[in-house]
Amino acid sequence: MSENLTIDDTATRWSSADRGRMPLLVLLHGYGADEHDLFGLVPYLPEGIAVASVAAPLAPPWPMPGRSWYPIEGLDGRSPVAVTAAAEAFLRWLDAAAGEAPSVALLGFSQGAAVALQAMRLAPERFGAVAALSGYAAPGDLPEDEALTTLRPPVFWGRGTHDDVIPPTLIDHTAQWLPTHSELSGRVYTGLTHSISEEELADVRLFLTKWLDGITPS
Repeated sequence: MSENLTIDDTATRWSSADRGRMPLLVLLHGYGADEHDLFGLVPYLPEGIAVASVAAPLAPPWPMPGRSWYPIEGLDGRSPVAVTAAAEAFLRWLDAAAGEAPSVALLGFSQGAAVALQAMRLAPERFGAVAALSGYAAPGDLPEDEALTTLRPPVFWGRGTHDDVIPPTLIDHTAQWLPTHSELSGRVYTGLTHSISEEELADVRLFLTKWLDGITPS
């Protein structure tokens, strides 16, 4: 399945054409959005990084607009296998796109957060930090999960008290899984729905600044 998923690199939005060896932050949008959706966050992010916003590989069922990383409808909705397939497609894109970036971080929203965490699980050595907003860690075991208990990559998990999109069972699973598989920071925002607030963006900026501060000069 994953070999059939391809991210259209021509749709990727970059913050700068002259990236050099800048640290790379990749934005992964949510269901029904596209590569333009999270790109508006760039002014809120730390300076001195290259930002890429990618388009998910699937089109959701009509009449839903935009793109999706995996199906959320039907009996197999939110299947961990489908989340893994999307993460594998993303990693293939990253192999070609990362260039000479000294470190790569991910910022995903909703579906994009789930795929970002799954990519970290598949290739934990690839990422310096992951910000997962209004998303979750997919259930099930992956081969590198045990390594994550030692590596403990930095993860920021933000969500709102009024987010009724992600099922409570997945929130509960993530709340148990992340503390043992990452260096977890994050916050639950009072009154926030399935969205991103300026308060959360300030926390994300601080989190990503710490990522940048920890990059060893080459």
